[in-house]
Amino acid sequence: MGEIIACANQKGGVGKTTTVVNLGSYLALAGCQVLILDLDPLGNATSGLGVARGQMTGSTYDLLTMGGAIEELAVATAIPRLSVVPSSRDLAGLEIELVPVEDREYRLKHSSSSAASSYDYVLIDCPPSLGLLTLNALAAADSALVPIQCEYYALEGLTQLLSTIELVTRTINPRLVLKGVVLTMFDGRTTLGTDVVAEVRQHLGGRVFDAVIPRSVRLAEAPGYGRPIALYGPTSRGAEAYRALARELLARDGSAVTGPRPSTEPAPSWVTTP
Repeated sequence: MGEIIACANQKGGVGKTTTVVNLGSYLALAGCQVLILDLDPLGNATSGLGVARGQMTGSTYDLLTMGGAIEELAVATAIPRLSVVPSSRDLAGLEIELVPVEDREYRLKHSSSSAASSYDYVLIDCPPSLGLLTLNALAAADSALVPIQCEYYALEGLTQLLSTIELVTRTINPRLVLKGVVLTMFDGRTTLGTDVVAEVRQHLGGRVFDAVIPRSVRLAEAPGYGRPIALYGPTSRGAEAYRALARELLARDGSAVTGPRPSTEPAPSWVTTP
């Protein structure tokens, strides 16, 4: 079975969508079958993967409201083995629509349960809040991935988010675990960035990934061209960092390819070469 990972942080601008798009890309390039579910009404993961509205046969809104089949809603991307179920502006009002619905926090779980048998990794891009959309993602997920910007204010919400994950584990989804914390937007020229990295590692230890994502002009530019960094700037520092993150995640999971659908193509050298 594949793994469903919710990428969540209630604070915006921490590199959450950037992490979903680029981590997903490098996992796919390693030979994994990867699906991204864009649950953010802004749809940045959708546009960042170059999916135009004319390509959309449906969206995550349909998945949550009508329970559409994922294989019918998923759109292929320019990265082999990487697909996305796009976002929709209709998601902005979905939380109000779901208020009277029974088991509203389990809508995504019911719709996505079959995806784990078809993909090695399902990455869910959550909106920057701890509302009903994020709750649906955490209820459906096997694990949570938390990006944290290397700035002081990013630390303030970390305790709240970890408490929310713990609460969801106790009350809604007992299998949910913390996949890990990804440090993003690191600027090695500042003392603050270095201090934040040290403090997060001190508090969370091995739950923090070794790979640190730097501030990068290329990473910031890539979404405007609808391309993940693997296609837009494959030799940039940002690309190297996300390659390292994908390699580390695969190593933690114990295999270059996990799940039921390994690729017949050889894995790229970066998967096994330090």
